[in-house]
Amino acid sequence: MHSKKTIFVSLAILTLLVAVPARGQNAKTIEAGKKEGKVVIYGSLESDQAEVVFTAFKKKSAIDVEYWRASATKVMDRALSEYRAGKPMFDVILTNDNPMQIMFKQGLFAKYNSPSASDFPKDAIDPNLGPRYRNVVIGVVYNKSLINPADAPKSLEDLVNPKYRGKLVMPDPTQHTTTTQWVASLWKLMGKEKAEKYIRELAAMKPILVESLLPAAERVMTGETPIAITYVKYVYVFGKKGAPLDYVRLGKFMGDGHYLGLSNKAPHTNAGNAFIDYFLGDESMRILAETGEFVNRKGVYPPLPDADKIQFVEMVDLDTKSFAEKKKEYQQIFLK
Repeated sequence: MHSKKTIFVSLAILTLLVAVPARGQNAKTIEAGKKEGKVVIYGSLESDQAEVVFTAFKKKSAIDVEYWRASATKVMDRALSEYRAGKPMFDVILTNDNPMQIMFKQGLFAKYNSPSASDFPKDAIDPNLGPRYRNVVIGVVYNKSLINPADAPKSLEDLVNPKYRGKLVMPDPTQHTTTTQWVASLWKLMGKEKAEKYIRELAAMKPILVESLLPAAERVMTGETPIAITYVKYVYVFGKKGAPLDYVRLGKFMGDGHYLGLSNKAPHTNAGNAFIDYFLGDESMRILAETGEFVNRKGVYPPLPDADKIQFVEMVDLDTKSFAEKKKEYQQIFLK
């Protein structure tokens, strides 16, 4: 008869043996990646945030990271150019939805089902690109030193109240692509007829138009302009520097989703797979969330009040022709 101790030891060994394949597979991928030496990433994730994640990945895997950062459009153009020339230098692309979908249709990406993907909600997993690792959320941000929270707008519709005329800054929708996309997607929140009317009312407020979302937030931070249409994460980012910012609780917020994909001609396939596994994992997503990012891994939120209550609505995808048409349309509305 086996003793209780023998049975316990046997069960413990069995448990370890059952657990080994998953851990072993990950270890094999990392070891193969170490032999390849490095992973090359092209992306639009901000360099400061990316560097923290890359450093943690290197420490854990001993695989070097080479990162080339540019706008989403430039990332796509470079990747497509290299791919078509038959000399892709990148292993992983890390950028927003629209360019990722275009590159997928051009055949750039290999199918890789990372085990880390299982901890993302189903509605955040694209059938082609996998997990949408973060949402870049656009909302209404204001300076509490200039506008009492009780007097701040309570909705997008409130934003066109005449009392806010001259107090609003936003990126130029005739130039800034993400803002073009945001304005063109308002119908998803309001319906088409109401959105068309609202866009004209917003233009009639004569908002200060700036180059992009960051300058809009900076003007509110410094107090030059009380209210901005910008990324909600800047409330936390600039709040850490002492800026008295808050955001309007809209309930539903629009924005863009960001994905990552492995090149099907990756020079360092195993290193690329190892990076994707780590990047989508708990440690990496928590690092990004701590910088204010709205990541999609279950139960992980940025340190921003009511972040868990934000309902994310992904903006519509526009092709090159649609972007050109919308920018021309908004020139007639916002610049007349």
